[in-house]
Amino acid sequence: MNDVDVSNQIQQMVRFIRQEAEEKANEISVSAEEEFNIEKLQLVEAEKKKIRQDYEKKEKQADVRKKIDYSMQLNASRIKVLQAQDDIVNAMKDQAAKDLLNVSGDEDAYKQLLKDLIVQCLLRLKEPSVLLRCREEDLGLVESILEDAKEEYAGKANVHAPEVAVDTTIFLPPPPTSSDPHGLHCSGGVVLASRDGKIVCENTLDARLDVAFRMKLPVIRRSLFGQVAA
Repeated sequence: MNDVDVSNQIQQMVRFIRQEAEEKANEISVSAEEEFNIEKLQLVEAEKKKIRQDYEKKEKQADVRKKIDYSMQLNASRIKVLQAQDDIVNAMKDQAAKDLLNVSGDEDAYKQLLKDLIVQCLLRLKEPSVLLRCREEDLGLVESILEDAKEEYAGKANVHAPEVAVDTTIFLPPPPTSSDPHGLHCSGGVVLASRDGKIVCENTLDARLDVAFRMKLPVIRRSLFGQVAA
C-alpha cells in the first residue's frame, strides 16, 4: 500500500469518525432539548396547578366570608324583628297594667274580688293561722269581707275557720303615681303567708297579671305575629 492509499484510508476514517461524532452530538442535542421541553412543561403545569389551588383557596375564603356576612346580617335582622315584637308585647302588658288601676274603682266588684283572692290564698296555704297584707287604702274593704272569706274557705276545705291576722303595720305598696309610674307599686289584691313566713301566696293584681301574661305569651305572639318557623 503506497502513501496515497494510506492517506485516503486515514481521511476516510476521519470522515467516518467526524460523521459519527456529529450524529452523536445531534442525538445529544435533540435529547437535551426534549428533556428541557419536558421539564419546562412540568414546571408550567406545576405553576398552573399552584395558581388554580390559590384561586380555589381564595374563592372558598371569599365564599366563607360571604356566608358569614349573610348570617350576621340575617341574625341582626332577626334580632331587630324580635326586639320590635317584644316592644309591642311589652306595650300591651303596660296597657293591661294601667287597666288594672281601674279595677278598684268599682267598690262592689273589687270587694268581691278581694274576697275571692283571700279564699284562693287560704285554699293554697291550708294553714290554721296566717298573716294577711293589703294596701293601706284597701284595709277597710279587707276587714269588711274577711269573716265571709274565712267562712267560705272553711266550707270549701271542710275545716275550721282559720285565724287571719291582718298586718296593720306593713302594707303593700300604693298604686303607681304619675310622678313615679315605674316605682314600687301595687294595683290591688292581697298577700297571705304562714305565720313562720315559709309559705307565701302572692295574690296581688300585678302578680296575677304577670302569671297570666307569662302563660298566655305564646298565644299572644301567635295571635299578633303568626306562627314563626323555628
